Amino acid sequence: MIVHHIGFQLQECSFNAIGKKKRNALSVFVGQKVMEESTSSGQRFKRIPRLPLAANLELDPLLNESLEQWPHLNELVQSYKVDWVKDENKYGHYESVAPPLFQSQIFEGPDTDIETEMRLANARHTRNEDANDDDIPSTSGRPSSETSSSEVVYPRNLQKHFGASPLPAYEPVFDWENERSMIFGQRTPEALPSLFGSGLKISVKVLSLSFQAGFVEPFYGTICLYNRERREKLSEDFYFRLLPAEMQDGSVSSERRAVFSLDSPSASVCLLIQLEKPVTEEGGVTPSVYSRKEPVHLTEREKQKLQVWTRIMPYRESFAWAIVPLFENNNIAGVGGSASPSSPLAPSISGSSSQDSAVEPPVARTVSDGRLGQYSSGSSVIVEISNLNKVKESYTEDSLQDPKRKVHKQVKGILRLEVEKLQLGQFELDGISESGSINNDTTDVGDRFVEASFTRGLSNGSEGPQNGNPKWYSSDGKDMQRNGSNVVLGNYPECSLDDFLAFDFRASTKSEPFIHLLHCLYVCPLMVNLSRKRNLFIRVELRNDDTEIRKQPLEVMYTREFGEPLQKWAHTQVAVGARMACYHDEIKICLPAIFTPQQHLLFTFFHVDLQTKLEAPKPVIVGYSTLPLSTNVQLRSEITLPIIKELVPHYLQDSVKERLDYLEDAKHVFRLRLRLCSSLYPVNERIRDFFLEYDRHILRTSPPWGSELLEAINSLKNVDSTALLQFLQPILNMLLHLIGDGGETLQQESSDGAERNRFLVNYVDYAFDDFGGRQPPVYPGLSTVWGSLARSKAKGYRVGPVYDDVLAMAWFFLELVVKSMALEQARIFYHSIPSGEEIPPLQLKEGVFRCILQLYDCLLTEVHERCKKGLSLAKRLNSSLAFFCYDLLSIIEPRQVFELVSLYMDKFTGVCQSVLHDCKLTFLQIICDHDLFVEMPGRDPSDRNYLSSVLIQELFLTWDHDDLSQRSKAARILVVLLCKHEFDARYQKQEDKLYIAQLYFPLIGQILDEMPVFYNLNAIEKREVLICIMQIVRNLDDASLVKAWQQSIARTRLFFKLMEESLVLFEHRKPADTLLMGSSSRSPDGEGPISPKYSDRLSPAINSYLTEASRQEVRPQVTPESGFLWNKVSPQLSSPSQPYSLREALAQAQSSRIGGSTRALRESLHPMLRQKLELWEENLSAAVSLQILEITGKFSLAVASHSIATDYGKLDCITSIFMSFFSRSQPLGFWKAMFPVFNSVFNLHGATLMARENDRFLKQVAFHLLRLAVFRNDSIRKRAVIGLQILVRSSFYYFLQTTRLRVMLTITLSELMSDVQVTQMKSDGSLEESGEARRLRKSLEEMADENRTSELLKECGLPVSALQAVPDGSEKNQWSWLEVKLLSNGLLQALDAGLEHAILGSLMTVDRYAAAESFHRLAMAYAHVPDLHIMWLLHLCDAHQEMQSWAEAAQCAVAVAGVIMQALVGRNDAVWSREHVAALRKICPMVSSAVTAEAAAAEVEGYGASKLTVDSAVKYLQLANKLFSQAELHHFCANILELIIPVYKSRRAFGQLAKCHTSLTNIYEAILEQETSPIPFTDATYYRVGFYGSRFGKLDRKEYVYREARDVRLGDIMEKLSHIYESRMDGSHTLHIIPDSRQVNADELQPGVCYLQITSVDPVMEDEDLGSRRERIFSLSTGSMRARVFDRFLFDTPFTKNGKTQGGLEDQWKRRTVLQTEGSFPALVNRLLVVKSESLEFSPVENAIGMIETRTAALRGELEEPRSSDGDQLPRLQSLQRILQGSVAVQVNSGVLGVCTAFLSGEPATRLRSQELQQLIAALLEFMAVCKRAIRVHSRLIGDEDQDFHTQLVNGFQSLTAELSHYIPAILSEL
Repeated sequence: MIVHHIGFQLQECSFNAIGKKKRNALSVFVGQKVMEESTSSGQRFKRIPRLPLAANLELDPLLNESLEQWPHLNELVQSYKVDWVKDENKYGHYESVAPPLFQSQIFEGPDTDIETEMRLANARHTRNEDANDDDIPSTSGRPSSETSSSEVVYPRNLQKHFGASPLPAYEPVFDWENERSMIFGQRTPEALPSLFGSGLKISVKVLSLSFQAGFVEPFYGTICLYNRERREKLSEDFYFRLLPAEMQDGSVSSERRAVFSLDSPSASVCLLIQLEKPVTEEGGVTPSVYSRKEPVHLTEREKQKLQVWTRIMPYRESFAWAIVPLFENNNIAGVGGSASPSSPLAPSISGSSSQDSAVEPPVARTVSDGRLGQYSSGSSVIVEISNLNKVKESYTEDSLQDPKRKVHKQVKGILRLEVEKLQLGQFELDGISESGSINNDTTDVGDRFVEASFTRGLSNGSEGPQNGNPKWYSSDGKDMQRNGSNVVLGNYPECSLDDFLAFDFRASTKSEPFIHLLHCLYVCPLMVNLSRKRNLFIRVELRNDDTEIRKQPLEVMYTREFGEPLQKWAHTQVAVGARMACYHDEIKICLPAIFTPQQHLLFTFFHVDLQTKLEAPKPVIVGYSTLPLSTNVQLRSEITLPIIKELVPHYLQDSVKERLDYLEDAKHVFRLRLRLCSSLYPVNERIRDFFLEYDRHILRTSPPWGSELLEAINSLKNVDSTALLQFLQPILNMLLHLIGDGGETLQQESSDGAERNRFLVNYVDYAFDDFGGRQPPVYPGLSTVWGSLARSKAKGYRVGPVYDDVLAMAWFFLELVVKSMALEQARIFYHSIPSGEEIPPLQLKEGVFRCILQLYDCLLTEVHERCKKGLSLAKRLNSSLAFFCYDLLSIIEPRQVFELVSLYMDKFTGVCQSVLHDCKLTFLQIICDHDLFVEMPGRDPSDRNYLSSVLIQELFLTWDHDDLSQRSKAARILVVLLCKHEFDARYQKQEDKLYIAQLYFPLIGQILDEMPVFYNLNAIEKREVLICIMQIVRNLDDASLVKAWQQSIARTRLFFKLMEESLVLFEHRKPADTLLMGSSSRSPDGEGPISPKYSDRLSPAINSYLTEASRQEVRPQVTPESGFLWNKVSPQLSSPSQPYSLREALAQAQSSRIGGSTRALRESLHPMLRQKLELWEENLSAAVSLQILEITGKFSLAVASHSIATDYGKLDCITSIFMSFFSRSQPLGFWKAMFPVFNSVFNLHGATLMARENDRFLKQVAFHLLRLAVFRNDSIRKRAVIGLQILVRSSFYYFLQTTRLRVMLTITLSELMSDVQVTQMKSDGSLEESGEARRLRKSLEEMADENRTSELLKECGLPVSALQAVPDGSEKNQWSWLEVKLLSNGLLQALDAGLEHAILGSLMTVDRYAAAESFHRLAMAYAHVPDLHIMWLLHLCDAHQEMQSWAEAAQCAVAVAGVIMQALVGRNDAVWSREHVAALRKICPMVSSAVTAEAAAAEVEGYGASKLTVDSAVKYLQLANKLFSQAELHHFCANILELIIPVYKSRRAFGQLAKCHTSLTNIYEAILEQETSPIPFTDATYYRVGFYGSRFGKLDRKEYVYREARDVRLGDIMEKLSHIYESRMDGSHTLHIIPDSRQVNADELQPGVCYLQITSVDPVMEDEDLGSRRERIFSLSTGSMRARVFDRFLFDTPFTKNGKTQGGLEDQWKRRTVLQTEGSFPALVNRLLVVKSESLEFSPVENAIGMIETRTAALRGELEEPRSSDGDQLPRLQSLQRILQGSVAVQVNSGVLGVCTAFLSGEPATRLRSQELQQLIAALLEFMAVCKRAIRVHSRLIGDEDQDFHTQLVNGFQSLTAELSHYIPAILSEL
C-alpha cells in the first residue's frame, strides 16, 4: 500500500505543477496508453484503490472482527475501505490530434519578392546551422522554414485537397476544455478527495550532526511543524536518531525523510526540532561539554566513559531544541542565489516575521542545489542549524516563546537538514493556470495524464531543472515514462519507500469529509508536579478492563522505530532531578472500533537512579494514573489526574477509588493532553444518535420507520456543519440505504449543500458506488420518491417550504440516479460481454422510465415557469437537466433519451422568449458535447442523427432571432462543435469526416433557402457560419456536394455568393491596410465584458487567448536585438496596491483610447504573439481561398457533365468567383494552385467564357493577368504569362484568330497603364522607365517567346501540350506563334507609347511638338480599339487647337470620322460606301483603306458600337470642316461637305442640305479668290530641322520637316526651337544653331555641343520636274484647284568650288536637296520625319541657262494663258508689266547682260564646252525673241497713261540688243 501512497504523492506534485497544460501530441500519447489500461475491457468505471493515510496507521485487529452487530460501523468501514468508483465518461473524454504546423504564407505586392528573400534567408540559415533550436517558439503556430513556404504541413494525407483545412487556422488554439468550461452550469470535476488540504508538501531529511567537542554518544530527536503565533503543533512528530560512526550498524534509519503537509505558507510556520540524548550519568560527563565557549575536545577517557554508559542506559533526556522558520520575508527566487539566513523556503506571499528577542534568528546557511524559483517544483535546500539551544531546565513548548525566560546556552554544534518543497501550492499558481487555481479536472490516481485545459501562456516562464525523465506512478504501481513534459518533480523523482508521512492534525478538524479510515489517539503527558526531586519517566498502556492487575495490556502502541510491530506500552523521556517534570513525548495509540466503558489508559510513573553500581540502574514505581476512554476520548482540552500509590483490582469502580491511596494529597498533579483522530467515532452527539437509531432500524430492534429514527434524521439539520461534513459520505450512504427501503427521507437531506457543492460532487463522482452491488441499486427508489414528488406537484399541492431547496439539489439526485444506473449496467454486463465490445444499453423497467419521465417533465415545467422570472436557479436546473440527458445517452437506449429531448423541444418550441431561448441553446450545447454525439442514431431507424438535426434546426432559428448575443452564441456553438470533430483523434479517417460533413450538410441547404437570415448576421457571425460551411463542404464527397447545386439556378448562384462573401470576409489585408477595425457596429453584447479585438478575421476565442497570453510571461529570447523583453516583475516589486501586469497596461491603453483600434492592440502584443497572429491570419486567408478554388474546380467539372442547375449560357457562378479570386490579395500558394484550375476551366468551358456575353469577365481576367504580369515575384509573373497564353489558346481554339482578344488585351492594358506607375524619378529629377514597366515588357515578350514556353508550363505544373489549339474535327493546331508575336508587339507598342507619354510629363507644356507626337503614338498604338483610338485622336485634336495648328486639328477630326465611317461601312450600317471612305482617305491618308471586321470585333462591353454612329461621324466631319476653313484650306472643306450631303439626303433633311449648299457656294468663292489673287496664296511655311547631339535623345542625327503657320519666319522658328531645347541642356552641354544649310557631318561636330540646323524648304508639286535647272519662282496656285497635300520638299544651296564664300556668276554652283517625309502634310502632327534625302548639283553655266530659261518660261506663260472672254485685261497687264520691267532693263546686273559678261567674254568662255556655249546662246536668243513679242502685246493692251512706260521698255530692249551684239553678233540678224 505504501508504494501506492508514494506514487500518489508524486502525482499530486505533478498534477499541480502542470496546471492547465496544452495537450500536445505527447499527452495524447500518454492518454491513449492510460485509456487502453482503463478501458480496454470496455469498462466505463475505473476503480481507484483507497490509499491509507500512512503505512503506520494499520487499524486495530478489533476492526477485523465481525461488524454485523454494528451496521453503522460496517457502513463507515465500507465507506472508507471500498475503492473509489469513477465514471470515466461523466465529464467527457476528448483526445485531440496535434494541431497542424502553419507555414508563413507569402502575400506579394507588385514591388515585393518575399519568396526570393525567404529563400535566400533560408539558404543563409542552413549555412549558419549553429542557430539554437530554443530560439523557435514552441507553439503550434510557429512558422517553420523547413518546407517550401506555400505548402502547409498537415499530418494527414491531403493529396485530395489544395490546401489545409481553414478551420484550424481560424481556431488555432482550440481548447475543448476551455470552450466547455464556458457553458452555463458546466459541471466541473473535483480533484480526488485526497488531494484536498495538500496545498504544499515539505520534505525534511536529517543529514548529520556534528559537535565541536566530538560526536561520541547517540542522539535522538523529533521534528514537527509548529505554528509560533498560535503556539500549536500542526503535525505529529517525526522521530530520528543519529549514531556516532563506531556505533552505526548496517541498517541506517536516518536515511528516512519526513513529509509534512501544509495548506499555505505562513511566516509563523516553522520546524520545531527537539534533540534527546541518553540520560547523563551522575558524576559522569555532563552535557555542558557540548556548549563550552572555549574549544575543548572530549578526552579519550571521557569518550570511553560515555560509550559504556550509553550502552547500558536505555532512557533519554532532553538535550537541545531549535526553531527553523520555513517561510520568511525573503526572496530566493533568484536562480542559484543564496537565501536569507533565516528560512529555507520562500513563499510568494509575504508574511510578517514574529521573531522574539529571546529567540535569536537561527543562523542557517543555505546552499541552493536546484532552482528554488517560484515556479520550480524541485527545490531542495541544505539547512545548517547552528543555533541549537541547550536545555538547562525542564521546559514546555509554550515557554520557548516566552520573552521573560532566560536564554538557553548555545550548543557548539551543527545539525544539517535537507528541506525540499515537493509541490507547487495553489497559492502560487496565479501566474500559470488560467483562473489562478489548479483545476485538475480528472486528477485521480489512475488518470495519469492530466485532463486539464492548457496553460494559457506560451510557456510557464521557467523551465525548471530538467533532470531526466521524472517517473509517474499509475494506480497499479506500474510507472510510465513521460518525456519532454515540463513537469519536474524536484530532485527526488522517485520517493524512497521509507518516507514518513507526518499526519496533519488539522485533517481531523477541517470542514471536509473524512475519506480515510483513521482511528487513533495521541497522548501527550505534559507535566508532573511533585514535592521532591526525582528522575521521573512515565509508561503508558491501554487496558481492556481493571479486573486483573497482572493482565497484559493490549498491543496498540506505535513504536518510534520504523516498521516494528505494535507494542504493549510506551515510555516517555526522563525528567532529571525535577520537582516539576515536563515531557515532550507524543504517544500514538491505535484505538479499538467500539469503546467499552471498561477500556482505559493506565499511566505508570517510575523513578530511575542514574548511577552505575554493580549493574545497570533499575527503575522504581512511584505511582499510577488511570483515564477511562469512553468518557474522555473526545475531550480536546488538557486533562489533570491524581496519582495513585498502589493499584488494586477493579480500581476503576467508584467504590474502590475512594479507598485508594494518592500521592500529594490526591491533588491532580499529572497534566496531559489527548488528541483523538478518528473517522469512526463522531464527537458530535447527534450524529452518534443517528448512528445508533440507524443500527436499531437495520437490525429491526425498533419499529419500522419509528419516530426516533425520523427525529434523529431531522436533528441532523441542526448539527454543526464541520461535524456533519466530516461524516458526510457515510451518512449519505446510510440515508440512501434507507431510501432503498422506502420512505420519504428525501427532503431531510437537502441541508447538505447548495450549488453543486464540491463535497457532494466528490461523493457522487468517487465515493458513491451503489453499495458495490451488495444490495439492489438505488435508482428505482430515488426515481419513485421523485416521481411521487412530481405527481403531487402536478396535482397542485405545495410541497412544503423545502421545495426550492429540493430543486437546487436536483442535480445531486439526477447524478446519483445516473451513476446508479450506469453501475447496474456495468455489473449486469461485466462478465457476459467479451472484452472490447460495446456494453449494450440498460433496459429500464417501464415503471422506472415513467417515473423518470414524470420527474423530468416536472423539473422542465419548473425551468419554463421560473425562467420567465429570470431566476438563475432555473438556468442551473436547465443545465442539470441537460447533463441528465447527456449522462443517460451513455447508459440507456438513446431513443428513450430522445423522448426526453423532444419533450424539451416541444416545451420550448420555436422562437421563444429570449431567456428561454438561451436555456434551449445551453441545453443543446451540453447534449451535443457528448462523446458519442456523432454516432447517435435518429429517432426512427431510417433517420440520420436526431440530435444533429435538432441542433441545426435550432441554430438556424436562433440566427433569425432578434437577440444579437444569442446569434453569436449559436454561431459559436457550431464552430466549437466542428472544431471538436476536426481535432478528434477518433474521427481522422476520411470516411468519418465525410459522415460528419453529411450530418451538417442540411444546414447549408437551410441557409441557401433563406439567405436573408445569413445577410442579417454581423461580420463576426458571418465568418463563423462561413468557416463552418467551408469545413462541411471540404469534407463532403463530390456526389453530396453536387446536390447543393442541383435544385435551381438561383440556389446555385447563392451558394457561390456565400463563397464570394468568404473571400471578402477572410481576405488577408496587411495590418497597415486597416487603420481602425474596432468592434463591428453590432458587436454582440455578451454577458461578460467583451475581450479586446486583436484580429477581425480569426475566431473570437483568439482575442481572449491573446489577452491571456499577454498577461503571461513570454519566454524571453535574450538577444540584444529582440526589441523589448517582458521579464516578469519579481514579487518584491509588486505591492498589492500597484500590481503590474499587461492587463493593466491594456486597460490603460483602452482608457486612453489607444486601445480603441485593433491596430494599437496588435502593436501592444509581444512580437512573438504578433507574429503568430499574423501567421494564423495569413493561413486562414490562404486556406479559404484554396478551399474555394477547390470547390470551383469541382463545380467546373460538374458543369461539364451537365448534371447541375446553373446558367449554362453565361456560367456566371464561375466567372464571378474567378473575378473575386483575381481582385483580392492572394498568397503565393494560391497563385500556384490557381493556374491548373484556370487552365482546366478554360479547357472545359472556353466557348462560353470567351463568348460576347462574358466580355466583362474576360476583360477583368485579362486586366488581372496583366496586373500580375507586373509583379516582381517571378513565380507569380510567370504564371500570369501562362494565363495570358491560355487565353490566346482559347481564342485560337474557338475563333481561329486573336483579333478580339487583342482588342480586349489592348483595352485592359490601357486601363492598367493608368493604375501602374510606369515611370520613376532619376537622381537628376528627370523621369525614366519604372521597374513595373520593365517587368510588364518582359512578360509581354515572354508571352510570344516560343523557346521559353515549355519550360514555363512545366514550372507552373501544366502539361506541355496545354497551348495546343486543335478544334474538334480538325487535325491542325491553330496556334500560330507569328500571330502571337504580332499580338505581343501590338501590346508592347501601346506600352511604349504610354511610357513615352508619361516620361514627357512635365515637358508637355514646353515642347508642344513632342506632346502632339506622344498623343499621336498613343492613338496609333490603340488603332485597333476604336474607342481608345478616337480618345487619343481627340486629345491630339485639342492639343493642335491650343497651338492654333488648325490644319492638323482638322486632320485629327477627319481621322476620327474615318474610323467611325469604316466601322459603319464594315457593318453595312450607313449611307456611305467604300468609295466614300476612299474619298476621305484622299484628305487624310492615315484613314486605313482596309475596311475590316476589327472594328466590329472590338465591341467589348463598355467599348465599341454605342459610340460608332452616323451622327457621331457627321459631328466630327463638321468639326473638320470648321477647322479646315480656319486653316483656309477650302478645297478640303468642299470634299468634306460632299460626304455630309448624302446623309442629309437619305434623311430628307432639306434645311441641313440648304445650309450645306450655301457653305459650298462660299467655299468655291473663297477658292476662286485665292486663285485669282495676284499675290500667290500660301497656306503654310515649311522648315527642315536637323538635330545633332546626344542630349536630343531619340532625335539625335534625325531631320524633320516642320509645318508652321504662313506668317512664321525663319527667325521665329529659330527662337521657338532654341527656347524648347535650351531647357533640356544640362551644365555640360550647350546649344548652337548652324547658320547655313550645308551638309553636316555629325562626326566632325564638337562633342559637348548640341546643334540645330534650320532651313526653309519649299513643297514640291506632284508632277514637278525636279531635275530642271530652272529657278522655281512660279506661283503655287498655278496648278488651279489641286489638293495641297505635300510629302516632298526641296531647297537650293549656292556654293563655290574654289573655296571662296562668294564668287561671280561664273563660279557660282547650286545644290538642290529634295526631302521625302514619312507621310504627307497636312498630317496629324506638326512635324514629319525625313525618310529620304536626295541632292543634285548644277554648274555655274547651267545655273545661268536655267535662270534665263526660267524668265523666258514666265513671260511665255503670261502671254499664252487663256483669259475669260469678258475682256477684263487688268490683272494680265499688271503681271506682264512686272515681268517685262525685270527682264529688259539694262541696269539689271545679274540679268542677261551679267550672264554674257561672265560667260561669253575672256577666260571663262574658253572653259565652256561648245555644247554648253550653244545652249547658252540659244537660250539668250529665245529670251530676246519672247521679250520682243511681249512688248508688242503690251503696246496693244495699254491705254494713254502707260505710253511713257512703253517707250522706256522699247528703249531698254534696243539698248540691250546693242549690248548683246558685242558677244553674239548673230543676234542682230535674228531680231
